[in-house]
Amino acid sequence: MSAITLDRTIEMAMQLSFEQQEMLLEIIRKRHIEARRDEIARDAQASLAAFRAGHLKPQTADQVIDELGQALADAE
Repeated sequence: MSAITLDRTIEMAMQLSFEQQEMLLEIIRKRHIEARRDEIARDAQASLAAFRAGHLKPQTADQVIDELGQALADAE
């Protein structure tokens, strides 16, 4: 069985009718959005668990912005 490549997938998609291509694009877009939502939910759950376990401390928005600015400055 040969590996599925992006070029082969595009080639196959281009053989679909215009309407089927539109449906495929919509399906992929919706699945991509759902996968991103799942990723965000997992990250949020992990962050809440870390906070509840005492690994994170409460901070004001100003504190977070200051830390982010410092991290960006350090990265340069």
